[in-house]
Amino acid sequence: MILAVALAVAQVAALLTPEQALDRRRLSGLEASPDHKRVAFVVGEPAKGAKSEQHIYVTGAEGGARQFTASSSSEWAPRWSPDGTRLAFLSDRSGKSQIWIMAVDGGEARQLIDVKTSIASFEWAPDGKRIAYLADPPKSEDEEKKEKDRDDAELVDKVGSETSLWLFDLDGTASKQLTKSPWRVDEIDWLPSGDRLAVVATDQPAKELTSRIYSIDAAGGEPSQIAAPKGPFGGAQVSPDGTLIAYLASRFDGPSPHDLFIQPVAGGPATNLTAKSVDRPVGRYAWQPDGSMLIIVQDGFGTKLGRLGRDGSFQPMTGFPVPPSDFAPGMDGLFLIGERANQAPEVWLAAGGQSSRLSSLNRSWDTVKVVEPELIRYRSFDGLTIEGSLLTPPNRTAGAAVPLVVIVHGGPTGEWSDRFESWGQLLAARGYAVFYPNIRGSTGYGWSFLISNRNDWGGGDYKDLMVGVDTLIGRGIADRDRLGIAGWSYGGYMASWAITQTGRFKAAVSGAGLSDLATEYGTEGGPSYDE
Repeated sequence: MILAVALAVAQVAALLTPEQALDRRRLSGLEASPDHKRVAFVVGEPAKGAKSEQHIYVTGAEGGARQFTASSSSEWAPRWSPDGTRLAFLSDRSGKSQIWIMAVDGGEARQLIDVKTSIASFEWAPDGKRIAYLADPPKSEDEEKKEKDRDDAELVDKVGSETSLWLFDLDGTASKQLTKSPWRVDEIDWLPSGDRLAVVATDQPAKELTSRIYSIDAAGGEPSQIAAPKGPFGGAQVSPDGTLIAYLASRFDGPSPHDLFIQPVAGGPATNLTAKSVDRPVGRYAWQPDGSMLIIVQDGFGTKLGRLGRDGSFQPMTGFPVPPSDFAPGMDGLFLIGERANQAPEVWLAAGGQSSRLSSLNRSWDTVKVVEPELIRYRSFDGLTIEGSLLTPPNRTAGAAVPLVVIVHGGPTGEWSDRFESWGQLLAARGYAVFYPNIRGSTGYGWSFLISNRNDWGGGDYKDLMVGVDTLIGRGIADRDRLGIAGWSYGGYMASWAITQTGRFKAAVSGAGLSDLATEYGTEGGPSYDE
């Protein structure tokens, strides 16, 4: 009797708790030093109360990630100076986002510029003597008075920020404003010559999908258009020789960027490099000195990293211990950030088919027990292959049917991947099977799959979901009388929709769900995605 009680107490103590699920560091933003010997990255600390901090760390091929910045505020967006002696970054130490700078070999950080508004992003000039940055112009007296009076009325045709491009000379004290109203600049990248910048910008900030790619003289002047991609796009980067600009864009008019395009800076037609050879959504990419690119693409529940030639040929790389979500080229290989559902995120070095872990920032998770997902494939009602990920309770008796909760991702141009998802893990630890279906409309399965639910939310996608449920019931995993459904955003919409179509679900959770698409479309600030 005493032994049985002790075992029961130990089993309860071993269950994953909400506190443990929140006690997890997030890694992002790998940035290689100019000599490619080190890499800087951002570590998001677990939230403490209402406060969540992030700081910059640095590591090299020898491992042992060290914290580079430390304050009671946050730091992010690390950028190495071209000579590698300094690291600039954004921080809210002064109350708003500003550029700070710090010597790589140590010392105190100092604020580089004191701007009245928050700085959104910045980039070093190739000569290391200037920094281009994006920030809203200072508020006028009338705007400050309205803000003080809490007068937040907006005119529909005037909505939209007018973020400006500024240039700061490190030898001087003042910033030069390169763009003014009505222009809004969203992205910047220097041409290698250092005399011009490529920008993603619009002169109609109140209207969606009006951004274009322009070049701007660093000495000032009117923007010169390079390209006008259709639909949503972004992530523009100039090639090392300055002749091409790459960007992520939709194949037609949306709904979201999917393929990698290149466009001559001097003008000319754009080329879609990945539509035929890859046909998967491109995430992170980086130009290489020889004109090729390294790219990460989402592929089902995982990712692929490989080299993309200018002719569109793709050579995948292998030998990674975890699916990489970010990378930076190093002298001795590739620095990677990777994680899996049962492996917390860390920085890795991959070289010669071998990989070594450089950081132990989530070492406490080495001993936390989580459920390893099982990949499920099945044929939907029309023969389309659907993938899903399944968590089953660790103490499930073989052959026993257990309660099932279906969790639907947001989007619908979203996806479930091989990463830790706390909601499902907490449920699985307490006796539930949890199913994560990548139904039609999900990313990671090609362009045709992505748009296969157009004008059909709650049609084929809902059927995909229900066929998955029946598949798990047929395999003796799910109890047909104990089914639940949940989701967030589009997932919340699908949870709400499902319980109007069937009485099979005994419970539903709709987070940020949509119950009336027409009302949502008519009242939201940016309806182009839904359109």
